[in-house]
Amino acid sequence: MTSDTAVRLVEIRETALDVAEVLDSLDEAADGGVNLFVGRVRDHDGGRGVDGLDYSAHPSALDRLREVCALVAGRHDVHGVSAVHRIGHLDIGDIAVIIGTASAHRGVAFEASRDLIDTLKDQVPIWKHQVFTDGSDEWVGTP
Repeated sequence: MTSDTAVRLVEIRETALDVAEVLDSLDEAADGGVNLFVGRVRDHDGGRGVDGLDYSAHPSALDRLREVCALVAGRHDVHGVSAVHRIGHLDIGDIAVIIGTASAHRGVAFEASRDLIDTLKDQVPIWKHQVFTDGSDEWVGTP
């Protein structure tokens, strides 16, 4: 399978994310290993309480996310790669990102998923604005 055909679901959206949608996008009879990672908004960061956050994306973010998915698919023996990221305001516990990979074997799916989330965070221009319980704030991931 080529890296282009392995890329299944790639979206950036302001609406709630759904684990079942990502899992369904990776449903193939040949795959014995499907690995999902779900990133949620936590109530703390760096020892400080967090009230919530906002994600913003550069206009090129979706294209870059597709490129990252294809890149990761090309580096691993996977049949499916999916990634969905949320933008806008998120509360504590909300899902911010879901990524998934599917392969004939679990080890490959685990490795590809780790590569996908790490490469996404490093290369896709999506920025996080955290608001802390003490009223302060910070931007994370901005150039």
